[in-house]
Formats: sequence, structure tokens, C-alpha cells
Amino acid sequence: MRPKEIRIKYTEYDNINELTAADKNLVQAARSAAKNAYAPYSKFQVGAAVLLENGEVIKGNNQENADFTDGLCAERVALFYAHARYPDIPVAVLAVSAQNHTGQVKEPAQPCGSCRQVMVETEVRFQKPIRIILDGSDGIHILDGAENLLPLAFKPNALK
Repeated sequence: MRPKEIRIKYTEYDNINELTAADKNLVQAARSAAKNAYAPYSKFQVGAAVLLENGEVIKGNNQENADFTDGLCAERVALFYAHARYPDIPVAVLAVSAQNHTGQVKEPAQPCGSCRQVMVETEVRFQKPIRIILDGSDGIHILDGAENLLPLAFKPNALK
């Protein structure tokens, strides 16, 4: 037996005002998208904003269903729409924000495992890491690459 350790890297900011203008605009787009989420059951509204390398910003939000397994997360809505509209344009940055019945969540938004896997697949598809901004009222985390969200990720080369 050989114990191993996996570490992730991220940069923590105290609030949105510490971000660059471009990152601040993307976080605000994600916050705006969250307000329009369809979340009548959980009341947990999530918004995502994707900045493509061509400068386009694509927004998405979570869409719930009474059968929770039929809903879709904000991150995947935004990424899939970006790929459908601009299939050959890489994703540069993805911002995620969430709010509940009391307002914006305190801890930075945390994508589910399925969304993390889609982020990894997007990076593999375009051979480029995505900067990921996770927004919360008590802090913002910025990660360089989905592997910092999903270490030991399943990738297409595992199928060979």
C-alpha cells in the first residue's frame, strides 16, 4: 500500500469587487441567470454564464421537474447551449452563482458531479482548460481547469 494525496488549486477572493472587470461582468451574468431559474420545488436557483473565446456570453439556469431526475443544472444548460450555438468555439470561462429563499448562498456555488464531468469533457473536446468562477456572498473561488473540481476524472482515453 502507498498512500497518495490529491491537491487542488484555487484562488479565493473576498467579494466580487476584487475581480477583474471581465470576471465581474461574467459573475453578474450568472447571478442574473439564477434569478430566472425554474426551481419551484427546491427553491434553489442556480445561474451559469459561459464566456466563449469569441467573446460571446451564454447564460443558463437550472430547470427543475417534479421528477427531480428530469431536471437539468445551470452549468450543463449553459455549456450545452454554447456547444449547440457555437460548436467550434472553445469555452474560456464559466461562472456559477446560486441563491436560495434567503438570497445569494454564502459559500461559493458547488457544481454537481455530472456538471463537473461535462466541464472535463468540454476541456478535452477543445484541448484547453476552462477558468471556473464559483460565486458566493462570503467569497469567490477561481479554479484553473476542471481537474481542480474533479480529480481523477473519467476521460475519453479511458475508453481505449
